[in-house]
Amino acid sequence: CPTSHLLTPQAAFAHLALAFRCDTFTLQQRVQVEKRARDAAEENIQEELGQCRAALERLGRSCANAGCKETLEQLQHNLAVLSASIERATSAAEKLGAVHQEARMSRAAEVMVQHVENLKRHHLREHAELEEMKRLIQQNSRNRQLAETQEAAAQGSPPAPLLQGSARRRVSIAVIPKQLL
Repeated sequence: CPTSHLLTPQAAFAHLALAFRCDTFTLQQRVQVEKRARDAAEENIQEELGQCRAALERLGRSCANAGCKETLEQLQHNLAVLSASIERATSAAEKLGAVHQEARMSRAAEVMVQHVENLKRHHLREHAELEEMKRLIQQNSRNRQLAETQEAAAQGSPPAPLLQGSARRRVSIAVIPKQLL
């Protein structure tokens, strides 16, 4: 996308994912169409070269003087060079197309990797916050149990069990990090 550099990594990822799905869906058809177009272009070039060779042969039969034959040989040599140049140009065009496609895929992969790294960082941050929350809850629970035990000892009554499976405890606001409020 020409505007993909203006999108957030998540939006760029979504656009690329949709583009990949669409490309995958139509890839086989597009390969066949491009292959037919390439084959037709190569056939047309070979036909034109063949017609030039045939015209030079006809001209060679009607040419009698040495200067004309020399010019004709030069034209045949030029036609052979042209034919080889066309093959090299075709090969170079295919390589250029492959490099362009590689550049597009590289950019798409870069966006996807960036999105995955953002997701990993977000996950690590959430995990760290969760672990901190657990630690604060456990610390608060221990502090409350310690205070209850000390209070019970001061009053002379037996201490309450440390963990009661059926009893529910409330988490005080002081335990919840301010970021979540």
